Amino acid sequence: MPALSQFKSLSLPVIGGKDCKSVTTTPKHEETFKIGKQITVKALHTPCHTQDSICWLMEDRDEKVVFTGDTLFIGGCGRFFEGTPAQMHTALNKTLAALPDDTKVYPGHEYTKQNVNFLTTVLQTETVKNLQKFAENNQQTQGKFTIGDEKQYNVFMRVDDPTVQKATGKTDPVDVMGKLREMKNNM
Repeated sequence: MPALSQFKSLSLPVIGGKDCKSVTTTPKHEETFKIGKQITVKALHTPCHTQDSICWLMEDRDEKVVFTGDTLFIGGCGRFFEGTPAQMHTALNKTLAALPDDTKVYPGHEYTKQNVNFLTTVLQTETVKNLQKFAENNQQTQGKFTIGDEKQYNVFMRVDDPTVQKATGKTDPVDVMGKLREMKNNM
């Protein structure tokens, strides 16, 4: 595989978060650019796991996908290494939840089985059971679920749900987010 330095002579931009090595361009929140003629990419700043975290919404004529890195996982979310529960609440429940429900989710890691183990301690719904069954029978879940699906079973995107609130003993959405992360960290 060629080293990144071999491409410097081509004057290609390296687009990413401001703190990433070799990045030459960091788009503003909701700034768009094109890959080729048909793919539109939108930068969605989602600080929390890291402060320079960016999720990438990509659209062509037929499909919408979001690459969520360490912000959103199938049935879970990233740790708050550099951020706060308020930042993750905004990232998940305002920025990503505002995407069209049919947007396919591609997280940076495959943690679905571990996330389902946690989900079942908080929420016992048919959608959680269906996700559990899928995770048990499939090694990879990236691109198989959508933002709309996440809103149905991901407890980090259901901080207003009375069942989730009861499990945390909190009612304020930011407090629920913080308690959920604490509970998941201690599993």
